Amino acid sequence: MSTFLESLKNRRSFYALGRNVNLSEDEIAGVVKEAVKQSPTAFNAQSPRAVILFGAAHEKLWSIVEEALKPLTPPEAFPNTQKKLEGFKNGFGTVLFFKETDTVKHLQEEFALYADNFPVWAEQSNGIATANTWTALEEAGLGANLQHYNPVIDEAVAKEWAIPANWELRSQLVFGSKEGDPGEKEYLADDVRFRVFR
Repeated sequence: MSTFLESLKNRRSFYALGRNVNLSEDEIAGVVKEAVKQSPTAFNAQSPRAVILFGAAHEKLWSIVEEALKPLTPPEAFPNTQKKLEGFKNGFGTVLFFKETDTVKHLQEEFALYADNFPVWAEQSNGIATANTWTALEEAGLGANLQHYNPVIDEAVAKEWAIPANWELRSQLVFGSKEGDPGEKEYLADDVRFRVFR
């Protein structure tokens, strides 16, 4: 198996994360930046954006999530929610992925024939950038898991980190040292998912 396919295979959801990380914050930020930059986008739109949080900023994010979820969660279920969020806070950092919407609108105007497709392609581009970043962090020896607490945290996140109004939050990739194993992963049979014609 190629190194690339092996990296894809090893990229899993690690929920037991810690801070026993050998890389510096600058080295990790460099991995994230390069992964996003090298991810393809339709019409070279480069619409994915990333905000990388370490230390107090990382912890602040998960406090924001907790504050946002408290009024939305039944009181008897909230302790479980808090425990889950504490696990994310125990990680080393978080990458916030955004879609830059002005570029999408501009392309819709410039290429009217494809107008309906640009929002879809932008979401695909975000997915590619996110998956590539996740895999690159795996290659660097880090574990990660992907969360989607948007849109309930959008306003607070934008206010806390002065996020431009044309950046739409899409996901949160929390990462850190691997402090446990990922769960077992089951796969559908190939004949259900794939068709090959010759």
